[in-house]
Amino acid sequence: MRPVIPLSAIRIFEAAARRRSFKAAAEDLGLSTSAISHAIRKIEEGLGVALFERTGQGVALTSAGETLFDHVGRAFEVLDRGLDLVTSRGSQLLRLHCAPSFAAQWLTPRLARFLREHPGIEVRLAAGMDYARFTNDDFDADIVYGPPRGDGVVRMPLGEEILTPLCDPVRAAIASAADLIGQTLIQSDNKQLRWPHWFEANGLAVPATAGLRFDRSFLTLVAAADGLGIALESTRLAERELASGRLVAPLAGRAVDLRYVAHHFVFPAASRRRAPLRVFARWLAEELSIPLDPSLT
Repeated sequence: MRPVIPLSAIRIFEAAARRRSFKAAAEDLGLSTSAISHAIRKIEEGLGVALFERTGQGVALTSAGETLFDHVGRAFEVLDRGLDLVTSRGSQLLRLHCAPSFAAQWLTPRLARFLREHPGIEVRLAAGMDYARFTNDDFDADIVYGPPRGDGVVRMPLGEEILTPLCDPVRAAIASAADLIGQTLIQSDNKQLRWPHWFEANGLAVPATAGLRFDRSFLTLVAAADGLGIALESTRLAERELASGRLVAPLAGRAVDLRYVAHHFVFPAASRRRAPLRVFARWLAEELSIPLDPSLT
């Protein structure tokens, strides 16, 4: 007769198999590494098969382990979906992590409209530079800046953004790329594309200037709007300031702008069936005029 394996032990196996590490599984579950190892050994003894191969670099799944992991993963997905369905609040809750500047400059100003259009959905929004890990079930999705990381996640690019020099109206007399030489340039330290890239694209040497430095785009935009210098920033993130006239783009159409896909909407593949996530993803695609990821259609 097949032995009864406790659900808690199956959860330990799933974490160890997904992370390919007993230590990482222990961190995710709040247990000791020895407790993880002991639980896996008990499961293997009960089933009479080896599920992991111990290597110098960690652990690897055996063929039996791969088979079990495939079924366990789908079982937990069904279980999570069932818990959502019987929890009315949980079934309509979207737990979203987001890059700070995208959250402050683009998303938050639009949330009121999203909630009016979808009154049954509750949004919990957290902002931070670290990516959501999706291993502790804290978040359903993440809007990340830069290349997405992680296995088993769906990545939906949020379209191309334009980086162009932005400043307060007092400096709007700037007429060419060369006019920026000698100006106070505001540096955004966490940007993938910065002033050196812009000057290179416009055929100019990078000027030797100390300037000002910030680690968030929203701080850079505030500084530029307050007349502290010229920022090289995304027109998407600066939409409100440009619309109000607090910021202008003096070299639009006069110099080479930088273009790149800066943000992605990322979520675990197992979460794509959740109604709030699908609704939010469709709304994002409509707002940004971008294709919806095929897995959500």
